[in-house]
Amino acid sequence: MKKTYKNSYEEYVGEFTDDLSGKGMCTNVNGQKYVGEFKEGLPHGKGTNIFGDGPKKGDKYTGEYKDGLRHGQGTYTFSNGDKYVGEFKDDKQNGQGNYTYSNGDKYVGEFKDGLRHGQGNYTYSNGDKYVCEFKEGQPHGQVTLTFGDGPSKGDKYVGEFKDELRHGQGTYTCANGKVFKGTWKDGEFLGNY
Repeated sequence: MKKTYKNSYEEYVGEFTDDLSGKGMCTNVNGQKYVGEFKEGLPHGKGTNIFGDGPKKGDKYTGEYKDGLRHGQGTYTFSNGDKYVGEFKDDKQNGQGNYTYSNGDKYVGEFKDGLRHGQGNYTYSNGDKYVCEFKEGQPHGQVTLTFGDGPSKGDKYVGEFKDELRHGQGTYTCANGKVFKGTWKDGEFLGNY
């Protein structure tokens, strides 16, 4: 049986128990709308949340919730056109996921606390591709970087990275066959080729 519960901030409509557990829809005064399963007044189980006024206005999440937080498999579509499909834990991207940016860039790999963290592939819209370990959102450690369009098209770097730069031992192979193998520091080749 359909019921309605309303207070000064939000309105629930659906089938739920006295503790607001069940299935239904909740709309708040900011225009945020959640349709799905509830447990004690919080999203819990499967549902869809469309964000209202505020920094997330127009964003949409469809997936699993636990105690009011995104938790499990889900799809988050940002109002700017970015899209994340993958695992969530404690309301953040955690685990395996695919993030497609509105500019055409794409990341497939591991996330931790909302950042690229762990093994992954980042492909830029121009065709440049990183295959590597990521640390707190940035390429780190052993990296394979293949260049797409532009002056370095067809070039490839295999080696160490630090703070988004070639740093440590590595080999840079140019499309014309020239090879630079040796030590790199802060993106600059120091020698030994």
